[in-house]
Amino acid sequence: KHWMLDKLSGVFAPRPSSGPHKLRESLPIILFIRNRLKYALTYDEARKIVKQRLIKVDNKVRTDLTFPAGFMDVISIEKTSEHFRLVYDVKGRFAIHRITAEEANYKLCKVTKQCTGPKGVPFVVTHDGRTIRYPDPLVKVNDTIQVDTSTGKIMDFIKFEGGNMAMITGGHNIGRVGQIVHVEKHPGSFHIVHVKDALGHNFATRLGNVFVIGKGTKAWISLPKGKGIRSTIMEEREKRL
Repeated sequence: KHWMLDKLSGVFAPRPSSGPHKLRESLPIILFIRNRLKYALTYDEARKIVKQRLIKVDNKVRTDLTFPAGFMDVISIEKTSEHFRLVYDVKGRFAIHRITAEEANYKLCKVTKQCTGPKGVPFVVTHDGRTIRYPDPLVKVNDTIQVDTSTGKIMDFIKFEGGNMAMITGGHNIGRVGQIVHVEKHPGSFHIVHVKDALGHNFATRLGNVFVIGKGTKAWISLPKGKGIRSTIMEEREKRL
């Protein structure tokens, strides 16, 4: 998996609880504290940190060690006044991406479905399992909404359309960032989206893997280092030397 566990520390890994993100697309809090930030050495120490209610995910205190934090979640540790956003790097792993306190107040969510509830109340469901009632009527499936994590209200939204900036959240091109060029419609099959990154490389992926993160060339969140541009093996070698 993309958790980057070392080979020698045993074959078992903490299984994420059921929660807002899928099992395959999440990172349990304990791994973030113990293996990424190195704030704890053992499972037991990590449990003691979490049980003191020091860790917040999306502005909610979480005491479950294996709570699944996923893409776009904001993890904040108030004692050290640090905030992190879980974003993929170009290798498809969750990067430790530190953000400012004001950026920690919102997150971007992709709208996965839109329907009408009882008494004709319109609502949308996002990729992290939030249900938000009475959205802006212009918001459709695949768009991205900016959610205030403390109130759960929609602050703003970005349409899914050509020319907007998107991050790829699955498949072979995971973690890459680029502008949407156009969408090939395939009724009854997968729609294919063509994306072009800042260096002008083109790549294509399925519609389900595309997550809009900004209007035009301006992203609404800060990106981890590398800015989501994948370099070839030769370019990586030159950077190292």
